[in-house]
Amino acid sequence: MKILLVEDEPKVASFLHKGLTEQQHAVEVATDGPTGLRMALAGAHDLIILDNLLPGLSGLDVCRQVRAQNPAVPILMLTALGETDDKIRGLDAGADDYLVKPFAFQELLARVRALVRRRPEPSSTAAILHLADLTLDPGSKRVQRAGQPIQLTAREFSLLEYLLRHKGRVISRVDILEHVWETSFDTGSNVIDVYINFLRKKIDKDFTPKLIHTLVGMGYVMKEE
Repeated sequence: MKILLVEDEPKVASFLHKGLTEQQHAVEVATDGPTGLRMALAGAHDLIILDNLLPGLSGLDVCRQVRAQNPAVPILMLTALGETDDKIRGLDAGADDYLVKPFAFQELLARVRALVRRRPEPSSTAAILHLADLTLDPGSKRVQRAGQPIQLTAREFSLLEYLLRHKGRVISRVDILEHVWETSFDTGSNVIDVYINFLRKKIDKDFTPKLIHTLVGMGYVMKEE
């Protein structure tokens, strides 16, 4: 894969560059926010690993600007801030996953594999998924509701695709963790609730009927009211 690493700590950048290169990835490194943003917007990357605390421009700002122009590229945010509110701010900015420093390199590799594995693969023959006036095209990665384009992050797209492929069926949080996040989060994390809320704001808030429903104690189901 072609990976963009945006990290200003020399030891961390060197460690990650060496480790990812040994895994046969092509790694580009930026050491500040403005350079990272320029490289992210100029190049076609399979994954961006983005530090949060960067000189010149914060990782959150870089993430927001990249996401505005490239809704599909997976973004893994590194942060020394481990509070729930800090992590949610990263997700709100458009990150698909986060990892708190210090971290184990093997865990980072597992998260990288999971993010790329869940990325929709281009396919001209992939069947378009429908529910009411919502459509999702796995090939072009396009989502529309009532004819209006909906911009989703890679993780949001994967979650919506999974729910649509099982529309009408109650999907538990464990199912979602195993099939969308795989091993990236423990079962006590509230990240699923956060992403369900993200999807609701984008595909349900301004439309009728509502399509994402919560069954307390059981999970979620996509269906027309």
